[in-house]
Amino acid sequence: MNLEAFQLGTSGMMPLPGRFLTSVLVRRDGDLFLFDSGEGTQVSMKMLNLRWKKISAIFISHMHADHVTGLPGMLMLSSQVDRTEPLYIFGPSKLQDYIESQRRILDMYINYEIKVIPVDTGIVYTGDGFTIQAFPLMHTKPCFGYSLVEERRKGEFFPDKAIELGVPKGKLWGTLQSGTPVTLDDGRVITSDMVMGPPREARKISYVTDTMYFPEIADYVHDSDILFCEGMFEKSLADTAREKKHMTAYEAGLVARDSGSLKLCLQHYSPRYSDRELKILLRDAQEVFPETVLTRDRMAFDIPLKDNVEG
Repeated sequence: MNLEAFQLGTSGMMPLPGRFLTSVLVRRDGDLFLFDSGEGTQVSMKMLNLRWKKISAIFISHMHADHVTGLPGMLMLSSQVDRTEPLYIFGPSKLQDYIESQRRILDMYINYEIKVIPVDTGIVYTGDGFTIQAFPLMHTKPCFGYSLVEERRKGEFFPDKAIELGVPKGKLWGTLQSGTPVTLDDGRVITSDMVMGPPREARKISYVTDTMYFPEIADYVHDSDILFCEGMFEKSLADTAREKKHMTAYEAGLVARDSGSLKLCLQHYSPRYSDRELKILLRDAQEVFPETVLTRDRMAFDIPLKDNVEG
């Protein structure tokens, strides 16, 4: 089961040459999930040859222009690629009004069903073997972060152990792999844990942007394989960050460290920083979390399957 993430844009507030507005796309086999849609989202998708027709759902963090102004173009574009499946769009309650007004004013031609779903905290989307969960952030408007969380995979089946225990090859092996005990002809009961390894860890991708720092963010994004998190300002501008209800890169590092995440991908940089100056943000985050990446537009990340762990 392939799981990949693409940083489509990294800028906050305004797009810059070579730095589109913050957006992340996650691909899980054939399903695509888009997190925020600012200006330039379509361009990065086109450059990466990602098929917007395959987008199953869009998740909007909050109703600021730099996170939603790319939506009208995405909606109109989907009508040009013969989309037949409904498009689910999740976000704050005002998202419905925004989409309806854009459709009316721009007289959009939409030939597929759009389902806008107001977000509450908890599981907002359920797929085959995974969920997408929303959690509250603290910004100047209602704002949500999101995590895509896979279910833990079953442990590895060991045929040699089954044979050693006298379990004949065939249907009973499948029964044990499903987690159901079997009874042999001699009356012995064989359980799954006798022929299988421990469950394997699930994978998790979290998306956090436009929020002031608070310790509970780490609880929401715990054990993320990749944490996409805003690091809008350098540490010396912590007062400015708090005033604007944003995070510093140093605080993003604290979230990654305290959450037990494996990798921090910084995003949503202030336009005050040139590309050359972004290394300041990387330095601040790595001070507390060395496994930090200064993401650039159109960077791709593969999240491999994990080995067995003790259940």
